[in-house]
Amino acid sequence: MNTPEHRISFEHEVPFHDVDAMHVVWHGHYLKYFELARTALFRARQLDATDIVRLGYRLVVIESKCRHSHPLQYGERMRIDAWFKDVTNRLHVAYEITNLNQQRRCARGHTMLATLDANGGLLLTTPQAILERLGVG
Repeated sequence: MNTPEHRISFEHEVPFHDVDAMHVVWHGHYLKYFELARTALFRARQLDATDIVRLGYRLVVIESKCRHSHPLQYGERMRIDAWFKDVTNRLHVAYEITNLNQQRRCARGHTMLATLDANGGLLLTTPQAILERLGVG
């Protein structure tokens, strides 16, 4: 799954409300930026939240990780790349944030999402209906 056609890029400018008194992005906002890219990645495959519910499933984040390498500051432009690393048993989405002003990687990380059925039961494999939308099934 880790191929260029499965990657999506999302550009964003650091807003003032995301920075601290030193005009540096608060560390927790990087997960928010990951979420913006993940939403775009899923929407590109008709797997937005409402689509998943219509299919009879729910997704829950079971793990998230962010490794910071360089701080973003107020007003800087960033690109957030997101792609699927694995989709067999859970949806493993990887991310990389690049500061476009400095052409420097700022952070990378991942989230893992498990699928629940309509009653909240944990599914141990990704349902075929979701895999088909990912182009795997």
